[in-house]
Amino acid sequence: QKTILACSPTGFIEKINCGTSKKEEFKSCRSAVMEAHVFWRFVGTMMCVAAVFAVLVVCRQRVLDRKALEKVRKQIESI
Repeated sequence: QKTILACSPTGFIEKINCGTSKKEEFKSCRSAVMEAHVFWRFVGTMMCVAAVFAVLVVCRQRVLDRKALEKVRKQIESI
C-alpha cells in the first residue's frame, strides 16, 4: 500500500469510482496522526467529565450525611 502515491501519508486508501467519468482514483482515507489526536482528546474529555462527576458525588454524599446526622440529632433531643 505504501507504493501507491495516495497511500504514502497514512498507509490507508479508499478507492473512488467517479460517476460521470467512470474513472477510478485512490485517496488517503484516514490520517493516523489525526485519529490519535481525536482519540486522546476523547480520553481527556472523558477524564475531565469523570473528575467533575466524582466531585459532585462526594459533595452530594456530604450533604446527605449532614442531613442524616441532623435528623438523628433532632430525634435524640426530642427524647
